[in-house]
Amino acid sequence: MRNRLIGFLLFLCASPLIVTGAQAASTLAPQSSREGGVSVQVTPRALSGSTWEFEFSINTHSGDLSEDLAKAVILVSDDGASRAPLGWEGAPPGGHHRKGVLRFKAITPQPQAIELKLQRPGEPAPRLFRWQLK
Repeated sequence: MRNRLIGFLLFLCASPLIVTGAQAASTLAPQSSREGGVSVQVTPRALSGSTWEFEFSINTHSGDLSEDLAKAVILVSDDGASRAPLGWEGAPPGGHHRKGVLRFKAITPQPQAIELKLQRPGEPAPRLFRWQLK
């Protein structure tokens, strides 16, 4: 019996892990952008279930971070379909440092890749954050 248990444990340790939706977000690297004295970092937190979450950290030493992120960001799937956020939970507009979570309705079936587009006031082009999901 003990040999079977040891064999089973060795099998589990040697087996490749299958990454699914809930695990996939934790394996996706944060993306960063620095432009015009403002740095933005976006980290996928949850890409499973009916809601997807992305953590934002925005910092500057000049100016004011006054944009409404629920209006400034869209989620785009690899087929070109876009989604507006369901809402923002975090620091309100203003100040030099903001952190919070932007939530979106999940894309089903899960696309190969996704992109977040952040259009900040006064910036000529949106900031793009891309991840391969499959």
